[in-house]
Amino acid sequence: MLTLGSLFDGIGVFPLAATRCGITPLWASEIEKAPVTITKRQFPGMAHLGDITKLDGGEIPAVHIITFGSPCQNLSQAGNREGLAGIKSGLFYQAIRIIREMREATNDLYPVIAIWENVMGAFSSNDRLDFRAVLESFTNAEIPMPPSGVWANAGMVRGGTPDLCWRLMDAQYWGEPPAPQRRRRIFIVADFRGQRAGEILFKPRRLLPHIEAGGNCGLPAAPGNRIPAEKAGRALPVVHPFQDRRMRGQARLHDPAGFIGSFGKPTDPFPTLLAGTVNMFSLWFGEDYGNGILRYLTPVECERLMGLPEGWTACGCEGEAINTAARCKALGNAIALPCAEYIMSGIADVLRDFS
Repeated sequence: MLTLGSLFDGIGVFPLAATRCGITPLWASEIEKAPVTITKRQFPGMAHLGDITKLDGGEIPAVHIITFGSPCQNLSQAGNREGLAGIKSGLFYQAIRIIREMREATNDLYPVIAIWENVMGAFSSNDRLDFRAVLESFTNAEIPMPPSGVWANAGMVRGGTPDLCWRLMDAQYWGEPPAPQRRRRIFIVADFRGQRAGEILFKPRRLLPHIEAGGNCGLPAAPGNRIPAEKAGRALPVVHPFQDRRMRGQARLHDPAGFIGSFGKPTDPFPTLLAGTVNMFSLWFGEDYGNGILRYLTPVECERLMGLPEGWTACGCEGEAINTAARCKALGNAIALPCAEYIMSGIADVLRDFS
């Protein structure tokens, strides 16, 4: 039985991806109240270990896989850009400590694989030195900066322990069908007992279909409800992705063309869901710019954009309803499920005959 531990677990996307690939999530570490009660409901057999700063990797149950999407607030382009020196993003080093402690306690047997996920801004924060620090923390070796001074969107560090690869993945290109959200995230796969990181992260494989329901609190998938305008007897609204920050900037400049440009085309992906603001979209009737509305995304719509089951965040472990603000914040902080499943299915493939 392959097992997983999830640090900075959030709403349990890595455990969900693992479960879909036949891997058992044993424990998680998270301190936010709403995500904890959501995952307690969705994974009743998964232990919750609490604050990562109070854990000893040598004392918690050893697992084959450790995942962690450490806080991105200080790395994000929308954040304060303090980088790994920031209070939130600096918690990355706590996960590295736990991995080292577990390996020391198990004579370097566990974990076999570690996965790190974070925002694209980690490539450039602190004059691009933060990503170098991340690679060096995993490998415990000095990593030279690229001659170009810019980190590529994919690469590897090979020749030591662990075997390590990274890749920038955009959620809009993953899933069956792909999730309609532009969400670019860095994923690092570190293999401590072989040279399989590249196979896990780069090998083409069939993607899993979207899930249609969300556990005990899940709702059925929304049925197709698009009908031709002639049958409806009137014009039907068309969804346009909406870039709220761009719109506000163009409004301050009194630029009508720029303002209209903040409304994307119907075929464009939605902008990245954010945790610190309410996400919106627009509905227009054809090209009539004066005849449309703006409205907030609902939590269910946010779940769909993340590739998650509808209703995944609706209820807590006692059946209590999770409020809209907490659901949207948790979803904005989450990992797109199709990306996590692609990586987890690669791990399941390479470790299938693990002993």
